Amino acid sequence: MELPKSFLSGCGWLKTGDRNNDLVISSRIRLARNIEGFPFSQWASSSDLKRIAEQVREAINHSACLRNANLIAIEELESVDRHFLAERYMISQELAKSGIERYVAINPEQTSALMINEEDHIRLQVLMAGSNLNHVWNLISSIDGELEESLDFCFSNTFGYLTACPTNVGTGIRCSVMVHLPALVITRKIEKVLSAVTQIGLTVRGLSGEGSDIAGNLFQISNQWTLGISEKETIEKIGKILHQIVEQERLAQKQMMDDNRVALEDKIWRAYALLRYAKVISSNEAVELLSSIRFGRNMGILKAPSYEQLNEMLIQVRPAHLQKRAGKQLTMVERDEYRAELIRGWMENGQSTA
Repeated sequence: MELPKSFLSGCGWLKTGDRNNDLVISSRIRLARNIEGFPFSQWASSSDLKRIAEQVREAINHSACLRNANLIAIEELESVDRHFLAERYMISQELAKSGIERYVAINPEQTSALMINEEDHIRLQVLMAGSNLNHVWNLISSIDGELEESLDFCFSNTFGYLTACPTNVGTGIRCSVMVHLPALVITRKIEKVLSAVTQIGLTVRGLSGEGSDIAGNLFQISNQWTLGISEKETIEKIGKILHQIVEQERLAQKQMMDDNRVALEDKIWRAYALLRYAKVISSNEAVELLSSIRFGRNMGILKAPSYEQLNEMLIQVRPAHLQKRAGKQLTMVERDEYRAELIRGWMENGQSTA
């Protein structure tokens, strides 16, 4: 099975951003749901998983929001295609490693994805660029409502939606925003900010989600619990914290410009020079250098690339994306050389990633 050709032309959800997209990379909401009468996925038999998948596929066909989605059987994908979808945040790393009767339905715009038989029977997500949690909630709530017309979800009047992981019991909602906070990191104020975030029940992860290290000054901030708090309250809580963090970052940026503009400009232009002329760039180095370029855009030191182009670069320089673009499997050394070649071309030719 091959991925739709439209997926190779660019990351669809990156084209949806608006407010605060200089600092907020993305807004995502995920809902966990399970179907009454079946064990959770990890305890379900092959026949159970097949029946679950059949019911969910039928529900998708009746959903106005998802009926045009591309339905992809994970077991039929090559390893590089699985990792490609994970790098694009369309599926989880866990689903990428899964076997039979695992599917994902992705809408043509690549903003909505429904994983079937991951940790829960259904993991539905909507992902958009920029600060868009309320809009994302409106979209995912509509899809969830359509699915619930066809499926009998596991629900307790006492606890709410029942899920495989206790932290998802309740509303089953996980809201997350990815933010770029270079000034707070450089001025060493980030620990105080993140400590305040975790003290109010939120969690902080790296670029690739749970278990990943912080890279490129990029942080994912999300709620930790869903029991005893409504969806609206969760979204409002994340939104308020996000607003405060963005304001702290802007203050730190102003302080850096006021205190030592020359040193900051030197850091940005050194990163630009490396991206423009380097012959070999690792994945981690690319993320760090692109972070500096984005910072340069924030501070008005650089006028290009655009934020959308920078976001696209962050996706396109990842290993599976490089191999799909090259049309063949690449060794690590070949990937590092090809990554540098692509970035040199983007920087030279108006920063287009197409």
